[in-house]
Amino acid sequence: MFSEAKEHAPGHLHHLFADPYSAFDNLAVERQLHLRVALQALVGEPLANGRLTLRVIHGWENGGFEPADLAHADYRIASLDDLARISSDHQRAIDGAAPLPRDDASLLAAPLADAIAAAEAKGQALDEETRTIPARWPAFDQGLTLYTFFKVYHRLTYGEDDSYRSIQCRTAEGPREIHEFHLEEGEFAVIRPADDASGDSVLALHVSQLEPVRMLLEACRL
Repeated sequence: MFSEAKEHAPGHLHHLFADPYSAFDNLAVERQLHLRVALQALVGEPLANGRLTLRVIHGWENGGFEPADLAHADYRIASLDDLARISSDHQRAIDGAAPLPRDDASLLAAPLADAIAAAEAKGQALDEETRTIPARWPAFDQGLTLYTFFKVYHRLTYGEDDSYRSIQCRTAEGPREIHEFHLEEGEFAVIRPADDASGDSVLALHVSQLEPVRMLLEACRL
């Protein structure tokens, strides 16, 4: 089960840059060029091919991180105009103190309950700490995958010092790479099929990052 996910693992950007971890530093000489190249590969290509989903997360605040409180809404987008429209819709909800859009599906709580039930069905005894403390989830099958995504969503909500992070992860949809960015211009992650695996890509971000990321993508002329 400890092979389910690995952080700081080589991914698609390692084919484009000698060292992706330094390519987006503020002191990198060609930082803006690096950003355009990376975003074209990770966002521009699936966007143009109709294979990009925008995932807007919300619900965690004031340091909270209960799986059941994490909400999201997924949108298939085909252009930056779609992103602008979704950003405007969310801003109107925020300005009007209205509930933010949310899908019925659960990103963490339901998959966690399923993984725990499967482990117990196999005879594995799980105490309360293992069930409720994310760092303990790798003790059961699919727990490391869930813990990895938990950390990604937590960093997208509350911030992170590292400008870039590359993660390999085994999911129910197949092997995936997670490319996580924490830039002055915006914070987001791209979840894409690993290697030659098939499937769509997901652009995940916190609701507060909708407009900054839209402006970044516009500036990169995607």
